[in-house]
Amino acid sequence: MILYHTKVKKLPGTSYSEVRNGALAVYNLIKAHTKRKPYVRSSYFKKQKVFLDFFWTHLFQKNHRERVRRLKFFAAAVELIKNSRNHPVTVENPHKKGELLHRFAGLTKEGELFYAQIKEDRRSGNKYFMSCFPQE
Repeated sequence: MILYHTKVKKLPGTSYSEVRNGALAVYNLIKAHTKRKPYVRSSYFKKQKVFLDFFWTHLFQKNHRERVRRLKFFAAAVELIKNSRNHPVTVENPHKKGELLHRFAGLTKEGELFYAQIKEDRRSGNKYFMSCFPQE
């Protein structure tokens, strides 16, 4: 797997509220460009839309400590989705047969490895940014 080197650092902060404010600032900039669902266009998927709203519902299924850990990589993951042309690891979702999971790998400006996962609905072709997380 080829890594994409982002130009963005991890979001700063130690508490959830500090990290959330930084992530929401990035999200609100993207949200301001559309009247409907916020999205970014992905270079890998030939400039198709990747919707970002699913990320927040998935994030709130995690515990408090895990939320902070994942939110720190939000800005880097958005840049990775926008600009990466590297091939992801693609597998069929074991829980739903009609979905594909694409996992992109990237490095932050500090050199930390993280992953961004995108869920693709096979029937409609829609893509949803699902999660971002550091290497275990």
